[in-house]
Amino acid sequence: MTFEDIISNLQKKIYHPIYFLMGEETYYIDKISDFIADHVLTGPEKDFNQTIMYGKDTEPHTIIANARRFPMMSNYQVIIVREAQNIKKIEELESYVKNPLSSTILVINYKYKTLDKRKTFPKLVDQKGILFESKKIYDNQLPTWISSYLKSQQYSIAPQAAAMLAEYLGADLSKVSNELDKLIISLPVGAQILPDHIEKNIGISKEFNVYELQNALGERDLLKANRIINYFGDNPSDNPATKVISSLFGYFSKILTYQFLEDKSQNNVASVLQLHPFFVKTYISAAKNYNIKKLVEIISILREYDMKSKGWGNVSTSPADLQREMIYRILH
Repeated sequence: MTFEDIISNLQKKIYHPIYFLMGEETYYIDKISDFIADHVLTGPEKDFNQTIMYGKDTEPHTIIANARRFPMMSNYQVIIVREAQNIKKIEELESYVKNPLSSTILVINYKYKTLDKRKTFPKLVDQKGILFESKKIYDNQLPTWISSYLKSQQYSIAPQAAAMLAEYLGADLSKVSNELDKLIISLPVGAQILPDHIEKNIGISKEFNVYELQNALGERDLLKANRIINYFGDNPSDNPATKVISSLFGYFSKILTYQFLEDKSQNNVASVLQLHPFFVKTYISAAKNYNIKKLVEIISILREYDMKSKGWGNVSTSPADLQREMIYRILH
């Protein structure tokens, strides 16, 4: 069952006795858990029937004892176990999972880890309730996620602005959603978010960011690339070398992949490279400026400078000078 399916059922008051929420992406785990905490019981019902427990302070037998209680003056009791990944021998909950109480909604937040779905305990959870795995999204999926999130809030976003946010914020969905929520407060419902809005409200320069650096390199615009990399050198906390190199590695890897495609139609390129169709033309244009031999060389250069930025083979060169040197070698 997907996140959207779970939330939809909860909104319809379709409840399951067990919600085992696991995985590396905490955003969806928190959203489901918070929705249950906020909406299943009314205010007065929560006083007697909602219990919050923490994994480091509890054990399976304590959870089971609480789960087997009946609610007081309510149809349900809600038990939320936070930080359940800290519980030793969590599979000892199996005796309860085999025969859960229909009046108890047990929510287990098992963050940063997953159960082995081949084993008996998770199979039982899946049979008796909801076993949900919250997976990390890939960086290249983030612009689409940002667009979908804003659409659900009745806003839209320009592709360039989504790319800027994705590069700057990274794939921490809790952080991204918080920034988007702060951003839309200042905009009327239905507005389209543009790069100007991002610069004004979040502080990401619309001219000096990794997305624009990629474009400058793709166009082999030496002046623009040097202006951006010099700006990065003057603002190292906002533009760490490792992050810049990682983004460029992904960018040039996509161009190299494009060079080997037999079907270079826009739809196929967007699908294979996992790009928004809006950006396909920029990759096609960049591919004209870099042949396969040069792209392989660039990938090697990026790996070399990734190691140097982490201290390997570099004793005294500053991160800013490393980036300038790297850009020079890419363009020459």
